[in-house]
Amino acid sequence: MIDKIFNPSSVAIIGATERENSVGRSIVENLLVSGIDLFFVNSRIKVIFDKETYSNITEIKENIDLAVVVVPKIAVSKVIDDCVEKKVGGVVIISSGFAEEGEQGKALQKEIKEKLDNAEIPFVGPNSLGILRPPLDFNVSFSPGNPNKGGIAFISQSGGLIDALIDGSETSSYGFSFIVSVGNAAGLDIADYINFINQDENTKVIALYIEGVKDGRKLFEAVKSSDKPIIILKAGRTPKTIEAVSSHTGSLAGEYRIFSAALKQAGAFEVDSFEELFDTAKALDFQNTNKGDVGIVTNGGGAGVLIADLIYESGLSLAKLEGIKNPYDILGDASCKKYKHACEAVIKQKEVSQLVVIQTPQAVTEFSKNVEMITELQKYNKPIVTVLMGFGKETKSAINYLEKSKIPSYSDPRRAIKPILALSRDFKK
Repeated sequence: MIDKIFNPSSVAIIGATERENSVGRSIVENLLVSGIDLFFVNSRIKVIFDKETYSNITEIKENIDLAVVVVPKIAVSKVIDDCVEKKVGGVVIISSGFAEEGEQGKALQKEIKEKLDNAEIPFVGPNSLGILRPPLDFNVSFSPGNPNKGGIAFISQSGGLIDALIDGSETSSYGFSFIVSVGNAAGLDIADYINFINQDENTKVIALYIEGVKDGRKLFEAVKSSDKPIIILKAGRTPKTIEAVSSHTGSLAGEYRIFSAALKQAGAFEVDSFEELFDTAKALDFQNTNKGDVGIVTNGGGAGVLIADLIYESGLSLAKLEGIKNPYDILGDASCKKYKHACEAVIKQKEVSQLVVIQTPQAVTEFSKNVEMITELQKYNKPIVTVLMGFGKETKSAINYLEKSKIPSYSDPRRAIKPILALSRDFKK
């Protein structure tokens, strides 16, 4: 049933409008490029973007797979009655003012949930930014734009973080298969989305931003049964932030230690920041995992020691290399030929499951030749992570080249640690 929400043939926007700077207009504009049959419902407006409107969804003769609700909360209950009468396939409730706003809102949310559950109509929200499926050019949201297409599915209890993500997507190297703002999750919850997205061939990794959950066991089982890597950023870790979580989405935030231990047991990979979430997701999208020890090649001894410390602190081990030390320091005057010899000498060794290449900008550094050489190392079918330190034009250009070739690159050794750790994991259940 959830397929009608994520892959509809027809969509009705209830509360559609041309009014500038409105949620209704943003959703209409985002959907106009989808190629899906659209129907605009607004009892006060006759025409929207040269398209005749309907005063009620029940007036539409065609079947409606998905109804998008963008009306004031006081009108939502009646709109849901109309959707039930119309027998829509699914509903996305953008409207806010429900469980996140106290007892009255909770009662209203319970009312609309009962109506949709009784009619067996799956729904997203309320209080949702919307949903996006970039590979299909499908954007049912009031997001500021369209993100890159790629293999990351992002499920979030914060619409604001999704907005920030999309706003910066033009300058990012990674892309998305799904983006879901769960809102208050009165209907479909995070576990439902994981189970659905797990079947999607475009998705390689699932990233979650979670504040609280209503059914921990259901989430545990969904994570445990997923055959895709799942990365989690959990907010609401302290007693003082639990109240903030409840007021945001109406979710329940239990004790963090219990949550963390349970999800780790289920096979999830936890991170500590928004930056780590997508640094790690990018690596898992770009590269395949390979459990084992790490080999390092660096042209800066200090950078090599620093990342070695971080790797050991994370619980990983450096591979014992035959004939050379690990990290393998080829010194600051290393040519591309010397880099290539060193990288191949390390990555070929059986004990090495993953290669980390560090480059510091020296006077003789051959930026363009080095990155071309690194991309050729992918023939060895082992994960490769690069750390290109520096902020000059040549460094930035080298990073862009690598990431277009699906080799993750980071400007600081600490940012590379979570991705290295994740790529050394066996996520297969």
